[in-house]
Amino acid sequence: MSGRVGDLSPKQADILSQFRGGIQDILPSLPAQHDHYLLRWLRARSFNVQKAEAMIRKHVEFRRQMKVDSIISDWKPPEVIEKYVSGGMCGYDREGSPIWYDVIGPLDPKGLLLSATKQDFIKTKIRDTEMMQRECRRQSEKLGTNIEAISLIYDCEGLGLKHIWKPAIEAYGEILTMFEDNYPEGLKRVFLIKAPKMFPMAYNLIKHFLCEETRRKIIVLGSNWQEVLRKHIDPEQLPVVYGGNLRDPDGDPRCITMINYGGTVPRSYYVQDSVKVQYDSSVTISRGSVFQLEYDVTAASSLLRWQFASDGADIGFGVYRRTKEGSSQKVAEMQQVLPSERYNAHLVPEDSCLTCPEPGVYVLCFDNSYSILQSKKVSYNVEVVPPADEPMQSPRSRGGDTRLQ
Repeated sequence: MSGRVGDLSPKQADILSQFRGGIQDILPSLPAQHDHYLLRWLRARSFNVQKAEAMIRKHVEFRRQMKVDSIISDWKPPEVIEKYVSGGMCGYDREGSPIWYDVIGPLDPKGLLLSATKQDFIKTKIRDTEMMQRECRRQSEKLGTNIEAISLIYDCEGLGLKHIWKPAIEAYGEILTMFEDNYPEGLKRVFLIKAPKMFPMAYNLIKHFLCEETRRKIIVLGSNWQEVLRKHIDPEQLPVVYGGNLRDPDGDPRCITMINYGGTVPRSYYVQDSVKVQYDSSVTISRGSVFQLEYDVTAASSLLRWQFASDGADIGFGVYRRTKEGSSQKVAEMQQVLPSERYNAHLVPEDSCLTCPEPGVYVLCFDNSYSILQSKKVSYNVEVVPPADEPMQSPRSRGGDTRLQ
């Protein structure tokens, strides 16, 4: 049984009754009290009453703390978010569910995080989600059927290294966690279109924020993505730029009155010079010395990412790969992957990455050998992100949809 109204087993119906009875004290604080709504929480916790009750009680506290009931009317995102965070609601799918578009390529993660607080982004997503939930309720009344989840289209064209910048991934992870914890069963399906080759790696960085059920709803489309979208969305509800017939009143095929396409954030919006980073480790490198970190990369196309900052002065940095096994090897004898350069990491923290072309032991070398008088303290984070572990459909291929796990 699906666990939805009209498709409950006797046991599920009994659990629903227990659940409703156990949360009588908070029912008035919820945005809805009907069975459709309560079953979303039960399905999210596999009909475990205790876990579902704990989840929904946390949600009530979340609504109180974040002033969710009035966030649409009483709170407005900062101008930089309204102008430069891409996305928007546009049209309805063939079953009447609202459609939200996220346009990844134009996003400027670093510019946004330098111009607004993480809390601003979380509140913006809460506000957007509440607006979509309100639209679901309107559609339910209009169509006379329960509409409780949205369709989501991720336009991944232009996805690049700037989008997997670690502070951006961490901020996005917090937003995803907030959504999963407070809007269970809010997604009907997620279409990923125009996914570049690096998408599997980007997905690997964020998938642990998603519950298993959400992962199953993600469908990666190939080159026939417009055809697939039209199967689920009437062309009159689909923007021309995405394969439909819908245009803005002035004829714009992108429907920019409904979908914001973002862009690079002007520096005039910046309120800070850098994003504060929490470093996992630090080391003091003596004058005239070098410090090496070794990482065993087991799969080609893994991503090696690093962040570091130095105190007081610059520091040399380069990346190498060992060419001999089981014995010590000098840097000069290793394969050079990233040439050593001196970085002003005391002024601007360094944040970068590279794709490892082949497996092996990779060595990150911090070089203070040129400094005769001064030792350097270096704080750093390093991680190895493996390539995607699930099969991905080629963006250029045709054929069936690919669902992520």
